[in-house]
Amino acid sequence: MSDPLKEALGVLNAFMAALNCGDEAAVNASYNFPHVRLASGKVTVWQAPGDYKLKDFHARAGDGWAKSQWEDRTPIHVGSDKVHFAVEFSRWRKDGTELSRHKSIYVVTRQDGHWGVQARSSFAA
Repeated sequence: MSDPLKEALGVLNAFMAALNCGDEAAVNASYNFPHVRLASGKVTVWQAPGDYKLKDFHARAGDGWAKSQWEDRTPIHVGSDKVHFAVEFSRWRKDGTELSRHKSIYVVTRQDGHWGVQARSSFAA
């Protein structure tokens, strides 16, 4: 039997690696759909794989974004098909200076045997 926490952490690792490599297909593969984002007082829903576009992320990430990294990923609920994390991530410029830091809740679910990020709610740290 699979370990839900290990599977969910693997999804978060894959998501961050894909984001930092600029691999839009791999970012989409790390999500389950519909995928929901609640941030800045706005709810955004991507209905299907391929709907999430990295150009939209770059517009939100901040001027000079070069990479992001996890600072903390604390599980707050672990179920057989769903894991909730309280996370903190940082965004960095190419010159190594920090651009921003954010706290968020990520919900990673198993859908039809595939683990993926289902929903996230972010706010500035």
